[in-house]
Amino acid sequence: MSAPVTQRPSALIILAAGAGTRMASELPKPLHRIGGAPMLAHALSAGAALEPARIIVVTGHGADAVEAAVADIAPWAECVRQDQQLGTGHAVLQARTALADFDGDAFVLYADTPFISEATLHAMQAARERHDIVALGFHAAEPGRYGRMLMEDDRLVRIVEAKDATPEQLAVTLCNSGLVAGDAATLMALLADVGNDNAAGEYYLTDVPELGAAKGLSATAIICPEAETLGINSRIELARAEAYFQTSKRLEMLDNGVTMPAPDTVHLAFDTHVGGDATVEPYVVFGPGVTVESGAIIRSFSHLEDCHVSTGCIVGPYARLRPGAELANNARVGNFVEIKNAQIGEGAKVPHLSYVGDADIGAGANLGAGTITCNYDGVMKHRTTVGTRAFIGSNTMLVAPVTIGAEALTASGSVITEDVPAGALAVARSKQVNKPGLGRRLMDRLRAIKAGKEQ
Repeated sequence: MSAPVTQRPSALIILAAGAGTRMASELPKPLHRIGGAPMLAHALSAGAALEPARIIVVTGHGADAVEAAVADIAPWAECVRQDQQLGTGHAVLQARTALADFDGDAFVLYADTPFISEATLHAMQAARERHDIVALGFHAAEPGRYGRMLMEDDRLVRIVEAKDATPEQLAVTLCNSGLVAGDAATLMALLADVGNDNAAGEYYLTDVPELGAAKGLSATAIICPEAETLGINSRIELARAEAYFQTSKRLEMLDNGVTMPAPDTVHLAFDTHVGGDATVEPYVVFGPGVTVESGAIIRSFSHLEDCHVSTGCIVGPYARLRPGAELANNARVGNFVEIKNAQIGEGAKVPHLSYVGDADIGAGANLGAGTITCNYDGVMKHRTTVGTRAFIGSNTMLVAPVTIGAEALTASGSVITEDVPAGALAVARSKQVNKPGLGRRLMDRLRAIKAGKEQ
């Protein structure tokens, strides 16, 4: 048995090369989303608990797209290709050159097994102090197609694939998750000896414990809850994984002090952060990149994405916060309001029926119903600035680029195309003209025309 390896550097090898034919999709399986983020992002996030010195992602099917995603999610990671999918052992062996100079442990994870917990990975890490090879297992409610882990006390003797197992071995409920850890050089050396004399004709990573035992190395299995090992190979399993993720994320938020009267109706993203004592009402959807601070209220049927909501804000109902929306403390965004790439200042109000895009709204400003920032000229976007404590009358069009000064007012129904000085009142609408009796005569004429057509 090797010496204790506490504090040894760790490398992640994440397998993301599979074709995923059961997904019935042109999108590579690792890029299918759970909680708004690719499965690959979940796997990388799980592995981050080990504070890895190196990350190797093994790509294959759809390699260009997967590698582009890796560059976006974890640009410090390295990608290696498995041009032929010849089994999990063969896949891990593709990282051999990349880790040739690495002195530490390698942990093999899977892009399509996104829910491994920090506690489980740390348990595997601790087990490396006593054993050369550590595999991860679980007791399956329905063992079915899973590989079986054959144990003698705490020693892992062998992992046998279901298709190669005897009836006695199939009766074992301790199943293999596929995750394994060990000294990187040792793992690669053992994998070089793996053969493909099995029912699938593949090079199995699961052969490593038995090959290690033949060389005097010890192996053990760490057991985790079955839910952590949930693998995703079909749309049905993807939907189940989404449900599992949503339930876990909701419970986490409730435990952190968030009020959710109907949590089952709230849809969360991979990176949603909501502070304690915030309230999220029913039927709210969080896209990626949302932070809501303590004490804010997100009212029903609102949709938030890539935005920041500060303490004391009230959003909705039926509000949409798009990427770049920044709400300062105690701001108010009301029903049927859309905010995009805009700063809403402290205590500012956009109560209802407005679009505010590419804008800076000053503290204490009030935007009346129907206010529109006309930010797009068909080619370029332009910015609108509204000063502190300005009052924008209902149904005002602010044609950007334009600046409304502090404490300025705009008259309802105005189309503002020029800057308004601080403290001024801007009126930009035609003078009303009343034509006595013309309304009644016009309607009588129209009714007569309609009656003639109907005869």
